[in-house]
Amino acid sequence: MAQYERPSFGRTATTGTAASIDQGLRAYMNRVYGLMAGGVALSGVVAYAIANTPALAQAIYGTPLRWVVMLAPLAFIFLIGFRAHKMSESGALATFWAFAGVMGASLGMIFLVFTGAQITQAFLITAIAFMAMAGYGYVTQKSLSGWGSFLFMGVIGLILASLLNLFMQSSALQFAISALGVLIFAGLTAYDSQRLKNEYLYLADADGGAAYMGKSAIFGALSMYLNFINMFQSVLSLMGIMGGDE
Repeated sequence: MAQYERPSFGRTATTGTAASIDQGLRAYMNRVYGLMAGGVALSGVVAYAIANTPALAQAIYGTPLRWVVMLAPLAFIFLIGFRAHKMSESGALATFWAFAGVMGASLGMIFLVFTGAQITQAFLITAIAFMAMAGYGYVTQKSLSGWGSFLFMGVIGLILASLLNLFMQSSALQFAISALGVLIFAGLTAYDSQRLKNEYLYLADADGGAAYMGKSAIFGALSMYLNFINMFQSVLSLMGIMGGDE
């Protein structure tokens, strides 16, 4: 599990007509969710293709190479975290698509563990929850800025607990990790939705903000992509535990 955290912006736009800002905000958020949906689709296609190519699946998941594939997304997160402000918009976009593809390779194993019905059901549940929380974060007048640090610490806790459970293999601990994962990434979806809205309003009014707008949408899509994928994995894990992976 991983969450790319970008700096939040504390002030909103003070100039410009409301109509132009509303139109620009819609276009900005549409690009964020369009990129995010494209990333999810790419990951799904890669995962399905690998899982349904026996020789390739065996070469990746049946050998030590699986650890490289599993850890590669984390390496991408560190790369993006360190180089985000140095990347060009085209470089950030290429990195996003590469990350989605690598993440798809790491997710391919779910097609070998879970049934198609389970995966479809988990995806639909995640999509509904994601849209509800993203919508809440966008429209609420309540500031969610205080959620950031709390939820980030929750992600760190989930990572540590997951590493511990690699050795313990406790179904009870896995259930707790999955249940908390759903709640934490649902909260992050609402938090990031409001943060991205406020970030656009800041950039729309800041000197030189327009130059960063494209990169901001890409990194915003990455944040939302990670929220969706992690929530999906948590929902799927819960379904597997409760259904005995049948």
